[in-house]
Amino acid sequence: MHTLVLTPELDNRYGTGQVTSRIGLSAEAKIFDREEDLLALIIAENKQQNLDCILIDEAQFLTRKQVFELGRVTDEMNIPVLAYGIRTDFAGEPFEGSKYLLAWADNLKELKAICHCGNKATMVVRVDADGDVVKSGAQVEIGGNDRYVSVCRYHHTKGFYDLEEIES
Repeated sequence: MHTLVLTPELDNRYGTGQVTSRIGLSAEAKIFDREEDLLALIIAENKQQNLDCILIDEAQFLTRKQVFELGRVTDEMNIPVLAYGIRTDFAGEPFEGSKYLLAWADNLKELKAICHCGNKATMVVRVDADGDVVKSGAQVEIGGNDRYVSVCRYHHTKGFYDLEEIES
């Protein structure tokens, strides 16, 4: 089977055009940016070699238009699209790509992470070099386990917000 692996241009942690898992498995990937017409890209790739599947890494960085284009790939070309990414940023705000994938996907399969307390981790916090929670900054800052920690909603809220201010 031939799978087209796509990854956003801005994620270059392991090199441009490279998808690498946390356990060290890696694969070559075609990069895309926010302006890329994914439908046209996939049609062109499919003409070169019949595609059996599309895999999108860091899918939170897709645009609304690109999510729509991927839906067309599935509906019109009958090629399955698997998209992997996180739902929210370090501040608990949804990413554009995640928001539309959650709204428009045919199937959702959650890969579970565990918070340090043992509960299901549904969010991430950004930490600095000292391990302190970062409470402001750009939505997108590329990093791995050194910059982001998976936590449950309770520990995200406790670490990120002044609870007394919210409750008053």
